Amino acid sequence: MIETKVNTFLEKHGFQLNNKSIAVGVSGGPDSIALLHFLSEQRVRNSLNIVAVHVDHMFRGDESYQDALFVKAFCDERNIPFEMKRVDVPAYMRETGLSSQQAARACRYDFFQKVMEQHQLHYLALGHHGDDQVETVLMRLTRGSSGKARAGMPFSRGFGPFTIFRPFLCLTKADLEMYCSIHSLEPRIDPSNEKEYYSRNRFRKNVLPFLKEENPAVHEHFQRFSEELQMDEEYLIELTSEELNKVMKKEDKRISIRISSFQEMPMPLQRRGIKLILNYLYNDRPASLSAIHIEKIFSIIRNPHPSGTLDFPGGLRIIRSYGNCHFELNPPEGQSYRFELSGPDQLILPNGDLIDAQLLNDSHERELSNDRYIVDLEQSGTPLIIRTRQNGDRMSLKGMKGSKKVKDIFIDMKIPLAQRDEWPIVTDSEGRILWLPGLKKSNNEATKGNRLLLLTYIKY
Repeated sequence: MIETKVNTFLEKHGFQLNNKSIAVGVSGGPDSIALLHFLSEQRVRNSLNIVAVHVDHMFRGDESYQDALFVKAFCDERNIPFEMKRVDVPAYMRETGLSSQQAARACRYDFFQKVMEQHQLHYLALGHHGDDQVETVLMRLTRGSSGKARAGMPFSRGFGPFTIFRPFLCLTKADLEMYCSIHSLEPRIDPSNEKEYYSRNRFRKNVLPFLKEENPAVHEHFQRFSEELQMDEEYLIELTSEELNKVMKKEDKRISIRISSFQEMPMPLQRRGIKLILNYLYNDRPASLSAIHIEKIFSIIRNPHPSGTLDFPGGLRIIRSYGNCHFELNPPEGQSYRFELSGPDQLILPNGDLIDAQLLNDSHERELSNDRYIVDLEQSGTPLIIRTRQNGDRMSLKGMKGSKKVKDIFIDMKIPLAQRDEWPIVTDSEGRILWLPGLKKSNNEATKGNRLLLLTYIKY
């Protein structure tokens, strides 16, 4: 008996119908009409408060409006509170660029939430059944879903402050059609369910019959697979979170991981760790983000080259910089600048660092580090230029013959990519590079002269 199977399924999941306040999503088709009837029959016995909710997506003109009127009449006959809304989903698709299914779902769930708030309902019941589950799992595996997504639809999940549950995942489409026949319900049939334009319909018409021929109880095995995979994923995600917290640093919309420590984690935890990072950074994960993007992240992490950059959808940038990998959403672009200095002054750079310039006198320390540089203003000419790097920059290094690319100096000194574009470079009035503050000096540093300027770099 169908009622017995459903009650056993609910009991298995520890879900009691008693005293629940439930919104029931009803399209008018066999699945949702059977669900509404099933719950309405238990109103008195289980003290249920139910409200039927219908959304006309306006894809089929008057035909879909007649579906709404059918559901309303069904509810009026059984004294079930009814809420409906007509939504111009085709117009919403044009506004948002969403597909028909994405747009319809967004509009439908938005109305569900408003009705639940209005009627102070806590649960949303949906009529998905076991055959839907088989189709969903196969579709997601076929398009390359990973992690928990492969498990298909959960029996229950959070929906804002509410809970969605699906009591019919233990049944087949044939079970529900039989239920409708036994109770003389005569549901509406959506002709779009027959069109092979939709991928779900192709799976339903071409793949599902073959599986049922192989094993009529295939929906039970897929449901068990779904539940086991969900439990496995929940455990692995919890374990991943514990391990990831040991190797990452979180700052607002930026996460950094120590690559060597991250790679010591087992590979199943690494994969889930990357997904956790992406889920944290994206408020709305872009539909275009796929398993290919995750593989690219692993490529940059494993690459022997110490640095590299990836730009992902939605403004996410991934930067490999020596022993660390940084994930940042909408990072500020490196700010180029050019300042002139002709004498004593204090120059605050855009990143907050400071270059202090004072005329040298006998009280100053002469044993200078790379954070200090002495310029003979008579030889260098004025103004001195403090700027960011340019393509082709080279400098002659103190104690070395010839010149070296500034880019190679940054690499040798292991300066992170994100800092190179804002690092100060000091040149004379002719553009010759005198000093990379904090890093390297040129052969032109003065030891004596009549007008010596001491430059001090203070990094914050």
